[in-house]
Amino acid sequence: MEVEDVFSHLPTLETKRLLLRQVSLDDVHDIYAYGSNEEVSKYVTWETHKSLDETQAFVEYIMSRYKSNSIAPWAIELKKNHKMIGTIDFVSWDTYQHIAEVGYVISQNYWSKGIVTEAAKEIIKFGFNHMDLERIQAKCLVENIGSARVMEKAGMTFEGVLRKAIYGKGKHWDIKIYSILREEFAAQ
Repeated sequence: MEVEDVFSHLPTLETKRLLLRQVSLDDVHDIYAYGSNEEVSKYVTWETHKSLDETQAFVEYIMSRYKSNSIAPWAIELKKNHKMIGTIDFVSWDTYQHIAEVGYVISQNYWSKGIVTEAAKEIIKFGFNHMDLERIQAKCLVENIGSARVMEKAGMTFEGVLRKAIYGKGKHWDIKIYSILREEFAAQ
């Protein structure tokens, strides 16, 4: 299975509260609203958005990924008000090893409401059912307690700390790594 086999037309996924859909230019203001928040960007590798132009360039980059049938994020949209509040995606996929990694970000206004967990469970299900995966993993900075909770609630198992495994924002960071295996997912 190849990346373009799955991502040539990024499917819309639906949960009880969410639509996971392609990011569009209509999302620029919503992405800027959380991307310009220093609390949101505190634990991610990208820098805080400084302008709408920066956010628009980011959205255009995502859209170019869709056009090239590459891995690209889903927008997390609340069904009740059609507000785009974050993104979730497979940040990497090794088709030979049958392993992918999940990444996500969400507006601070929606932290601790189970939204990212709901989205993560849906793309984990998608990964095992449509991407021929044996392992799905996720990582977070050790300091990012909220993200670690999301991974645990999504059914992932803590595997350990990778010391100084990521360089960003001028320093090396320790990261926690979590995973779920196909057989664990099937047993849930």
